[in-house]
Amino acid sequence: MATLPWEGECSEQTTEGNSGLYRLHPVANGTSTDHPIPGLPFINDGRLPLDNPDAIERTGRNQGADLWGRTDRTDNGGWVAFTTEPKNASFAWAVYLHPDFGRTVLLIRDSDQSDLHHEWLYGRSGFLHRHGGYWWNGEGWHRPGQVWDAAFESYAPRSVDNATTMTAADLLDSTGDPERATIMKIASFTVQGPISNWKDHLALWAKQRASQPGGLPLDACVVDLHAPELDAGKLVDKSELARIAGVSVDDLPDPKYGGRHELPEPQYEATGAMWWAEPVAQDWAENYRRTNGPEVLLSATTVYETTQPTGLVTDHNRLRRVFHETLTEQRHSSGKKQAPYMKGDLAKSAADALAWDAAAALMYGSNQGLVPHGPLRDVLVESILGRLAEDVEQRGGDSTSLEKILLSDMPRSSVKLLTWYLQHRPRETASILGDVCLKARVRLGLPPTVVGDLFRRSLTLDSGLDGDTIDALLGMALPPSAHAHRWRK
Repeated sequence: MATLPWEGECSEQTTEGNSGLYRLHPVANGTSTDHPIPGLPFINDGRLPLDNPDAIERTGRNQGADLWGRTDRTDNGGWVAFTTEPKNASFAWAVYLHPDFGRTVLLIRDSDQSDLHHEWLYGRSGFLHRHGGYWWNGEGWHRPGQVWDAAFESYAPRSVDNATTMTAADLLDSTGDPERATIMKIASFTVQGPISNWKDHLALWAKQRASQPGGLPLDACVVDLHAPELDAGKLVDKSELARIAGVSVDDLPDPKYGGRHELPEPQYEATGAMWWAEPVAQDWAENYRRTNGPEVLLSATTVYETTQPTGLVTDHNRLRRVFHETLTEQRHSSGKKQAPYMKGDLAKSAADALAWDAAAALMYGSNQGLVPHGPLRDVLVESILGRLAEDVEQRGGDSTSLEKILLSDMPRSSVKLLTWYLQHRPRETASILGDVCLKARVRLGLPPTVVGDLFRRSLTLDSGLDGDTIDALLGMALPPSAHAHRWRK
């Protein structure tokens, strides 16, 4: 395998399929940043009013066509500020000031301003990002946010085992020569590949900041992380990613056909091939199974030897019998018996085809179809929440007691309807269970683990599904926080 970026070479950068901060690649470091990104050049940011976020916003806002600026205060007492660079409007400056951990100054593509602004303010995934989305929030390193926790409407944070934070002081040594580096100017800047002699550029950055008061000491300037899971020999390729997810390589999203954004952002990439840290692959597989697993689990084989949701197959088989009886039964007219409409294979074929049309109409009915699935889902969720609200009112107390509350079993009718719905629309399993967990937490203060236990107990009692299926289904589809060992307040 090629040398990894943290071992002397930087990975390829790409913006294909951008969606979210982990797929947004800054193109340069500002010279005033406290936390430089390895491999990126340094750009002179001396013209930016870095101590005045409102002035940064005014640099671009309302200053001309296609120019934009924005600033906002952050919950931690700091601020973020953005502005299109007037001298090179393809790019924008992004500044994050943390009250305890200093200033991050990045040059990004102007089209990425909104995404980075939203992620820094609302993303709950730190403010420093390395290696395809590993993030640092001042307390520790976490893996890329991939496992969606619907109960909290955010990605479940997963800590990196044995992570070591690498500061500028750790990386600067006698091998870095500032005379071999240059500070670039924004007016003539174009995006370039990773810098091979980046230590020289880091040395020049350190030399310049030594004459600028107010910056963090070098041993507080976070540059990178190292962790055993990021070692070159432990990364996994696409075939291993497929194995971990339990699918064939051909079933993985194909980057050539717009599927890159559906794959985890790689920790290393070269010549079109991608490699991931194994825990990143496992997180992606967990989330992949949450979305796709119920459809596989709650499936059956039709008479046509195709795989379809269990509810559709059950409806089809039942309707086949009904239609076959109707097509072949003796009829009476004017007191005389008449022959059946059809006989033999012709009757069977017609019954199968008619039954399929009817079963499919039940399965795929829109809100105006035979079964209004959307309203039915909403009513089902609210009926479950109504019962939970009654329990909380009768048995609940303060928030501490709610963590140990023993809820009444769900009404049998609700369980039966829920089971019917999941068997007909299995891809919505994670969505509907997550919706109940979210609303129960927000409206009633119930921990997701309590609601998860209720689903498990009630489905076991009244769903008609076997225990292994229930365990597998809930193991895949419940939000991460609804499992006892992952509950967080």
